Amino acid sequence: MAHKKQTLGEFIIENQAAFKYSSGELSSLLNSIRLAAKIVNHEVNKAGLVDIIGAAGDTNIQGEDQQKLDVYANEKFIQTLTKRNIVCGIASEEEDDFISINSQDENHQNKYIVLIDPLDGSSNIDVNVSVGTIFSIYRRVTPVGTPVTSEDFLQKGSQQVAAGYIVYGTSTMLVYTTGAGVNGFTLNPAIGSFYLSHPDMQFPEDGNIYSVNEGNYLQFPQGIKDYIKYCQKDEDERPYTSRYIGSLVSDFHRNMIKGGIYMYPQSSKNPNGKLRLLYECNPMAFLAEQANGKASDGFCRIMDIKPTELHERVPFVCGSKNMVEKCEEFMRAAK
Repeated sequence: MAHKKQTLGEFIIENQAAFKYSSGELSSLLNSIRLAAKIVNHEVNKAGLVDIIGAAGDTNIQGEDQQKLDVYANEKFIQTLTKRNIVCGIASEEEDDFISINSQDENHQNKYIVLIDPLDGSSNIDVNVSVGTIFSIYRRVTPVGTPVTSEDFLQKGSQQVAAGYIVYGTSTMLVYTTGAGVNGFTLNPAIGSFYLSHPDMQFPEDGNIYSVNEGNYLQFPQGIKDYIKYCQKDEDERPYTSRYIGSLVSDFHRNMIKGGIYMYPQSSKNPNGKLRLLYECNPMAFLAEQANGKASDGFCRIMDIKPTELHERVPFVCGSKNMVEKCEEFMRAAK
């Protein structure tokens, strides 16, 4: 039981040798994410008590009404990351364009960029269903000493140096990877510390949960329809259980622990899919692969896709390895 006592801060320090770049920088970056997560967690948990629920009156770059809490979370993460003098740029799902950040010495010396979905699943806030934050970290590719450009943000997912999510649920958890497995930390709200609660998280190779918005069934490609029918067949270990929360972080988190597949395919309404490659799919794909799972667009590996724009959308299939491969089989067969 000794590992249960280890705090996130202690874990980062103890494991920084496994990180191939300057460890102090990564610690500082993860610490700023941890701090922002605690602040946002506090607001999420009191959202029912104050008038923070409801659309903020703005529409984000994606044309979706923003909940007030999205705006708050976005501001808090950007503020906290900027203050730590460690990132040279931030891109957020809530912002039209990336934000360039100069270092304190005014020479653009910082090396990391962060892409963030500050509050994923925010339409669930006012019905008390879990929401989350997703983050993705890269090293810049343009020369240090110059302002960041879009090239720094449009990197393949395979170039990520760290990624993770915070799930604000019955308990608040921070789950992350730096490319050496996936570890989960649970917040003790009384003390304000995250403790290692889920060391070395792994997707079971097989699962019996499928997560998809079946209300869109008629708009799905034939391969996905065929796979859903396969999931529902009464043979072998099936039918599988259908579980769909509509909050990517929560659905992914449950499937990683219990074994399952999450699908947000393209549809006639969203021909490119709906989830964002940079803010949602790449970080979740990195976590999935580090936890013995798989992430695909139905045909190829998510992290091999070369992004061409900041808010690019892709179809997304992710979860237990054998389930994702079976889904890909159906997709290929129906082509």
